[in-house]
This record gives sequence, C-alpha cells and structure tokens, in this order.
Amino acid sequence: MKLFSRASVAGRKVLITGAARGIGAALARQLCASGAEVALMGLEPELLGEVARECGDVPWRYCDVGDPAQVERVVTTLVGELGELGGLDVVVVNAGVAKQLPLIGGDPVVMEQTLAVNVLGVYYTLRAAGPHIGHPDGYALVVSSLAAAVHLPLAGAYSASKAAAEALGNTLRNEIRHTGAKVGVAYFAELDTDMTSRAFGTAAARAILGRSTVSGVAPLGPAIDAIERSIARRKRQVVSPWWVTMVLPSRALAQRVVDRALHRGVAGALDIARAEDTPFTTDQPPRPRRMERPA
Repeated sequence: MKLFSRASVAGRKVLITGAARGIGAALARQLCASGAEVALMGLEPELLGEVARECGDVPWRYCDVGDPAQVERVVTTLVGELGELGGLDVVVVNAGVAKQLPLIGGDPVVMEQTLAVNVLGVYYTLRAAGPHIGHPDGYALVVSSLAAAVHLPLAGAYSASKAAAEALGNTLRNEIRHTGAKVGVAYFAELDTDMTSRAFGTAAARAILGRSTVSGVAPLGPAIDAIERSIARRKRQVVSPWWVTMVLPSRALAQRVVDRALHRGVAGALDIARAEDTPFTTDQPPRPRRMERPA
C-alpha cells in the first residue's frame, strides 16, 4: 500500500475534469508543480492541450461529461496513461456550466443542459472513476458551490445542480467508506474565473446587482491552495473564501438575508432575462433535448 504524506500531494495520481480553464487549469498547474501526476479532461481541446503542455505534456482527452459512454472510455484511457503502471488516487470532479434562467418563461433547455453537466456529469465521472479510487489512499473531490446552500434569482438551474452535486458527494462518502477511500465537497463563492465573469456579466444580473456580484469576486489562488491541502489530507470539506465556512451551517438565515437584500429589481431583471440571449459559461456540444422550446 502506498503511504502518502498528509502535507504533500507529491506522487499522487490525479484526474481533473473541466481542466481547460478556471479552477481546473489552475489546479492542474499547481499540482504538477507540487509533484503530483495529473491527467486532464475537458471540452476545449486547444486550451486543454495548452494546459497539458504547461504541465509537462501530461495526458489529456476531450470529454463531454454529459455522455456516459464517453466518460467511461476517457476515464479508463487516462487512468491507464497515468504513470508507468497506471492507476488513480484522486478524481477532482470540477467540470461545470452556468447560464441564467428565469424559472417561469425561460428556456427549459438551459435547465436540461445545466443538469446534464453539473449533475449527470458528476454522477458519470464518479461512477467511472470510483472503482479506481476505491482503495485506502483514494479520494474524490466534488466541486459544488455556495450556490448549493444560498439561492439567487436567475440562478435556479445552477443552484439546483450544485445542490445535487453536493448530495452525490455526501452519498458516495458513505458508499465508498468501506474501501478506505474518502470524499470531499468543495464550496466556493464568486471566484475570479471566466465562469464568474460570464455568469454575472449579463444585463439581467446587472439589473439586480449593479456591476458587482453578491459577495464580491474573490481571488482564485486561495481556493487552489485549499484544494491542494484537501487532496493531501483527503478532507471532507473545502471552502473559499474562508467566510463560506460560517455561511454553510446557517443556510436558512443566509437565504433570508439574500431574499431581503435582492428583492428589488428582480421583476425587471426577469423581463430582461427572458429576452436576453446569453451563452453558457462554456460552449456545450449538442445533446438530445427532452422538452421543446416554448414558442
């Protein structure tokens, strides 16, 4: 059995989804610099290949996490390419997408696509990687969000998906405990990433929040440091910024504060959002539609 230091990620074999940009790309670079062996999955081949080269030509593959057969195939391939003997110690389930959605009068395809990536994609990844990390050094980290606990107008699809991702992580923790593996869930507020700037950079969001976010944009570095520590120590919970730790146990109170603070401007923002054509934070491949777009 391998024995890893609780203070270091050196030598650990880590698979990261959503590794082309943002959290995934920054984490890949930092883990490689700290001596981990990484493999990358994502949707944007040019960006993904660039990150892989910066990390020393580590293995990578294009993968739509909303496609279960593709996830199974890619995970199996990358696990085989991690190091001379293959194998996997850690999976960081980071791939995610967001797009504003008025629950009444909005396009149901936004909900379907968000759930396909942020819920089914998490499930498919954990299902494929689970057998490989089911050992005493194994660890899965599911990247959820503060949005799983505190829900904003126009973010219903994202909030629902991240609450489901949290539930999947907590469920797997108990189902995999007998193997010696552990599971963590990460909760981040608005970090300085493309996802945050694209998600909040809409006319509808500005109608509610002005030109800011709810809590202000936090630097990405501390979040990446927190993930690295969580991998080294196989921690149950990861947060960034630090104050998220205070919000999570008081979800109901935090929700009431948000409800009171954001009620003005919501009606007008909904009208804007129903007419505003905004992209997903990451372009998505075509997927089967379960509900026709309303006329």
